[in-house]
Amino acid sequence: MTFYKEQHQVQANLTGKTSKRGNMKLLWTGLLILCLLVLSACGQDSSNSAKMVEGKVNVVTTFYPVYAFTTAIGGEDANVINLLPTGVEPHDWTPKSQDIVNTSKAQLFFYNGAGLEGWVPNFLKSLNSDTQVKSVAVSEGVKLLTAEGDDGHGHGEEHEDEHADEATSEDVADHHTDPHTWVSPKSAMIMAENIKNSLVEADPDHKAGYEQRYEELRTKLETLDQRFTDELATVPNKEIVVSHQAFGYLARDYGLSQHAIMGLSPDAEPTGQDIVKLAKLVKDEGIKYIFFEELVSDKLAKTLASEAGVETMVLNPVEGLTKEQATNGDDYFTLMEKNLQNLLIALK
Repeated sequence: MTFYKEQHQVQANLTGKTSKRGNMKLLWTGLLILCLLVLSACGQDSSNSAKMVEGKVNVVTTFYPVYAFTTAIGGEDANVINLLPTGVEPHDWTPKSQDIVNTSKAQLFFYNGAGLEGWVPNFLKSLNSDTQVKSVAVSEGVKLLTAEGDDGHGHGEEHEDEHADEATSEDVADHHTDPHTWVSPKSAMIMAENIKNSLVEADPDHKAGYEQRYEELRTKLETLDQRFTDELATVPNKEIVVSHQAFGYLARDYGLSQHAIMGLSPDAEPTGQDIVKLAKLVKDEGIKYIFFEELVSDKLAKTLASEAGVETMVLNPVEGLTKEQATNGDDYFTLMEKNLQNLLIALK
């Protein structure tokens, strides 16, 4: 109320008198100013108010793996802004209007592609007409997989035509592109190279730095790839049951067989018949663990585990970090290393 008293005193000094009407007018004026200040402060503190940095190539990425590879390669020469907040599962996330504004100001927009981000085509059409941003699907060049069933979120629609000559029209209706390319280190290496090439093209003055940091990242990915290859080659069992169909590339590249409770999207729920069928598979194959993920509910995985009389364990599709993982300093490599250790336990 000090604000209003001060305003009242000023008015009294100027006019020599006050009135009820004058007081009310001053009160409403004060409230209006206060509201404007609050709204201004809220806008400044918004998590969506990402800032472009002059003198660096500004890059917007859609979700964690693309962000992680881009920051590793971009280093001090790139300002990288990730759209997806920590702890959010990417399949159902959609951008806000402020994300469109921010991306319009950037030089590069990196998204996974392969149908993961079904919102991208409309998003790109909504960017400011004078934007200079270049959009890059970083999974370009990965040999894509198709998976059975509708994911319910339009994943794979961008790429269905590419596979039309490999299947009948009936097959295409029941198959969708598997977008989870990054879960295999082999595919991640292709994605990293695409990111590096785009950074060099957009910012050739810092080519040497991008090349050097890319080689360091590639070496780490090659080491991880070799570990998966060598250690999974020795396990006696090859069947894994997972919560959602996110491990197709990992299974393909390292000789495993994936059986999913849900489809390509973690929201594509199974029928009771599906659960019974999977429970039989678990018993017939001697499977000891059902894998679940941190960013989605583990209810169905626990239901199947209870039905089959087995335990549950985490297998992380590395779609994003939980807040706890971010606090602990986890990254793509620590999570993939944990995946390998859990696979070795489950498949021995």
